[in-house]
Amino acid sequence: MNWRPTTATLAGLCLALTPAPGPVGAAPAPSAPRRAVHVNVHTNPLAGPPGAPSGVCPGGTGYGSPLPASSVSATKIQSGFSFLEGPVWIADGGYLLMSDMAAGTGPNNVQPATIRRFTPPATFDTFIANAGSNGLALSPDAQQIIAATHDQRNVSAYRLSDQARSIVAADYQGRAFNSPNDVTVRSDGVVYFTDPTFQRGNRPDQMSGRTSVFRVSGGQVSLVDDRLRQPNGIALSPDGGTLYVGAYSENKIYKYVVQPDGGTGARSVFVNYLGGPDGVTIDCAGNVYWASGSDGLIHVYSPAGAQLGTIRAGGAGTTNAAFGGPDRQTLYITSGRTNDSGLYSVRLNVPGYPY
Repeated sequence: MNWRPTTATLAGLCLALTPAPGPVGAAPAPSAPRRAVHVNVHTNPLAGPPGAPSGVCPGGTGYGSPLPASSVSATKIQSGFSFLEGPVWIADGGYLLMSDMAAGTGPNNVQPATIRRFTPPATFDTFIANAGSNGLALSPDAQQIIAATHDQRNVSAYRLSDQARSIVAADYQGRAFNSPNDVTVRSDGVVYFTDPTFQRGNRPDQMSGRTSVFRVSGGQVSLVDDRLRQPNGIALSPDGGTLYVGAYSENKIYKYVVQPDGGTGARSVFVNYLGGPDGVTIDCAGNVYWASGSDGLIHVYSPAGAQLGTIRAGGAGTTNAAFGGPDRQTLYITSGRTNDSGLYSVRLNVPGYPY
């Protein structure tokens, strides 16, 4: 997610979002969380915080090896796009959505983005023009996509039924975010997102040089960490106890302990990554699939951080991945060079997250 030009409802939970204008700005250092007036997240207490999207990973299921071999190649579905990112599988409709980012335009050099739809086996169309999006996720009721939207420097929601846009996180402490990049949503509606500078363009820095990870919970935007250099992909473990974040400019993947209320504890290194960690997805066994922008691979790790193998897609420029298909065992991968970016797929042994 670093390119720049030069259905099931969880009972009792809802993510209620109201339309709002773009942000006013986002903040420097950690302090008390600020109320996000454009967000209203209703949650129920959880015995254990589930990280997997609602209804995706059935409990009590044992899984074997996720890969059919230690080195696997994905098959190209179609290429020729500008720069694909943020795939998310919509189970109710049986289609995949993804952001397609073009080169920066205008005095601020902001990259326009379209959300494209792929309906298997081979149909592509435009789902939302001028979406301004990068990473995509799903709301707990699977009725909205939650989008890291760099056009307005915020986090947005797009309703699937009519594509209406609303605001999830407008700013932090009255200052604009840099350019929200990737997002993940816990099944009780808590949202986590990364905020590097990749798509900020020529717009002024209101974050005092910091690139950070944020959380939205109960209508409040809180700082998770502002000590990472260009945080990129972000995901939760199936039990919700671990938050993974790739620090692109450090070439490391970190993990945080997640508390039942969604707060985060200690940070530690999950893996010292080789290849520039971009987007990420997780399977139902808790294995981690991290896209690499430089070597073009998806690196697959066990929950303990052991490398299980790799998946090759379109060469250099692999950006992200998501599980889809009727059984969620097809891994869709966005990969390829700018202006020849493509969508790839491969069948795996374990089902996984739709983003």
